[in-house]
Amino acid sequence: MMKKFLSPTLLLLIFFLLCTTTSGQSSSPAAAPSGPTTPSGQSSPPAAAPSGPTTTSGQSSPPALAPSVPLVPSGPSGTPSGSLDITAILKKAGKFTTFIGLLKSTQIDAEINNRLKKSDGTTVFAPTDSAFSNLKTGTLNSFTDQQKTALTRFHILLSFLTIPQFQTVSNPVHTAADGDTVAFPLNVISDGKQVNMTTGLVNTTVDSTVYSDGQLAVYEIGQVLLSEGSPPTSHAPSRSTTVSVDSSGATGPPQCATIVVSIGVAVLAALPLCI
Repeated sequence: MMKKFLSPTLLLLIFFLLCTTTSGQSSSPAAAPSGPTTPSGQSSPPAAAPSGPTTTSGQSSPPALAPSVPLVPSGPSGTPSGSLDITAILKKAGKFTTFIGLLKSTQIDAEINNRLKKSDGTTVFAPTDSAFSNLKTGTLNSFTDQQKTALTRFHILLSFLTIPQFQTVSNPVHTAADGDTVAFPLNVISDGKQVNMTTGLVNTTVDSTVYSDGQLAVYEIGQVLLSEGSPPTSHAPSRSTTVSVDSSGATGPPQCATIVVSIGVAVLAALPLCI
């Protein structure tokens, strides 16, 4: 008689314990705090981002302007050392080794020198070696010869422009990249002292005047002018291969199935007591 009374009671007790355990596991996690709070309990507003570099007096300092003094001075006849050669100018200035290599491998250095012999004006935007080193590893090696030529031409204007004259150009600026302003768009904004330019993928500025003689102007820029016409691998961001994991345990068996199995085991364990 005592066994018949205890058996249903034991079953109900086991079932109650199982329900209590599963309900405790399914409770929702605590919400993350919305932000830092003050001692009074109210959320403090985020700190405002600084508007720009400031001087010791607290006022914003103006942006650095491109130096007006060329890094490579021209000779009495308007040429460095008496002969005008684009690669010689860049070598004398230093820090343009990679760009010199592009000019030579594409033979665009000879095209520029031939233009200068005909007294045709030319403007060159020369990326520094640091600018090329900031590119994704293997970018230049992934370019075909034709793509290297187009990239190099994109850094050349078929006219002579001083810094103040950039105020008068019409956007998009036509470059030596076959005048293609769709695949190679170059937009310039200038206040007569500073020159900012964008290709849609790259924003940069003229950092300094390397050379200027009234026919040839060479300007240092801090980034390589990549554009939509450049190979996709040169500017496409690397994709993350991380796979998100659902912390709710959706990959395991359903929770209801676990409860059913546990109840079944408890019933089987209690059957000998009922007999």
